[in-house]
Amino acid sequence: MGGPTRILLADDHALVRRGLRLILDAEPDLTVVAEAADGTEAVTAATAGGVDLAVLDIAMPQMTGIQAARQIARSAPDVRILILSMYDNEQYFFEALRAGASGYVLKSVADRDLIEACRAAMRGESFLYPGAVTALIRDYLERDRRGDRMPDSILTPREEQITKLIAEGNSAKEIADILRISIKTVDRHRANVLQKLGLRDRLDLTRFAIRTGLIEP
Repeated sequence: MGGPTRILLADDHALVRRGLRLILDAEPDLTVVAEAADGTEAVTAATAGGVDLAVLDIAMPQMTGIQAARQIARSAPDVRILILSMYDNEQYFFEALRAGASGYVLKSVADRDLIEACRAAMRGESFLYPGAVTALIRDYLERDRRGDRMPDSILTPREEQITKLIAEGNSAKEIADILRISIKTVDRHRANVLQKLGLRDRLDLTRFAIRTGLIEP
């Protein structure tokens, strides 16, 4: 990408927005280009264009951050989303992921985690604080213990296809040419795969592809 990541900051407290803006604008690769005081304003700003990443507070008037995330994910799928919350709450965390967020950042450690989360989101990776990772593992083990049927694959056929092509060493452009889709669509699928599987990069994807038999080691 050319230029810094353009960020929309949505929080109903002006003081919080100011503090977060100072953190983000101090980084050369990040810049806050829009602010919103509620979920409705956030959706309007994110869908108007000129925004790469929306950082949404979970508790806002008119429309929550999670409701706003759902609308943004539908109306502006190229905009990456982070949920910002003061709540270390598993239910909110799972709802955020289902709504299309790339990560969940606790306000109490935003000065430490927010910059890393923004960069991870723009790389198409997930950002999860340690307690969230524990929650995901516990949820999986609990469903397994109950005997809930685990999906044969949590990836769609298209996601599996793209994972295989990435693991085989193809670039986003090469994959786009092979599948006759846009590079943006390839990037979006890659981001979804990384988020679903909790992986970080191409190396992790390649290991997954080998482990699940998508490619030969």
